[in-house]
Amino acid sequence: MVSGILIEGLIYGIMVLGVFMTFRVLNFCDMTVDGSFPMGACILAACLTHHITPQTALILAFAGGILAGMITTLVYTKLRIPDLLAGILVMTMLYSVNLRIMSNHANVSLLRENTIFKTLSAAFPAFGDWSIVIFMVIFVGVLTFLLNTFFTTDFGLTMGALGSNPQMVISQGVDPRFVRTVGICFGDGLAALSGALFAMYQGFADVGSGTGVVVSGLASLMLGEFLIRSNKIGWQTFRVILGSILYRALMYFARRYGNAVGLGPNDLKLITGILIIICLIISNTNITAYLKEHLKRPAAGC
Repeated sequence: MVSGILIEGLIYGIMVLGVFMTFRVLNFCDMTVDGSFPMGACILAACLTHHITPQTALILAFAGGILAGMITTLVYTKLRIPDLLAGILVMTMLYSVNLRIMSNHANVSLLRENTIFKTLSAAFPAFGDWSIVIFMVIFVGVLTFLLNTFFTTDFGLTMGALGSNPQMVISQGVDPRFVRTVGICFGDGLAALSGALFAMYQGFADVGSGTGVVVSGLASLMLGEFLIRSNKIGWQTFRVILGSILYRALMYFARRYGNAVGLGPNDLKLITGILIIICLIISNTNITAYLKEHLKRPAAGC
């Protein structure tokens, strides 16, 4: 149970890092993630069934996500279509593209294919799923470290400023379209990489696996922000991963114990929506300041 929650939380945490880059850093509503996530799974399945190594398949999945993000950016900048609509259009088109990638099969099994997770389980049989947990902790840790290092560079700082103050970026002589393109491409690349790893873990790739991924990513992002409040990039990326693990844990307990209150697997989307609404209410209400104000106020008649 615990190992499964950690594995799924870490895998989906990579996708949430991509959502963090687009929604929080760039202030860009990128719905392409719902299409780039299954695109990574489809590319992985196509590569493995054609006897391409899993490592190469992951790189190609990441590259496919970058291409999807680039198309969204071109639709947004060149055709002057709003960001939300541009993402929805590309996400819709990617469904057909993903079917083409998997030779018009909606679902492809990977149980007979060699994957990284199978190799780890065979090499360390005594550890079971915990060998995958250790691998994912190292993988996500290295990825987060590289992302933190990137945001300390001049280009990374410029990207961080673009979402909150575009005019300042323009005044510095930097083309905001290029900076935005890099951020969106990298965000969708992370989503595709996450989709490829999840397909590798569950043993099959499905073109419909991206349904609601953006919503779950936003829920994970808000849960992390509720747990840790900080402006330092290291804490921000860490709380993204922490929020993803917590969200997967909540979904697990909702599936397992939801019958006690009349909830079933079909109600998970409802639970996710309610969770996001609660996080938004809490984040928009400064409870700490409210309590301090009322605790300092003298009681009536004193």
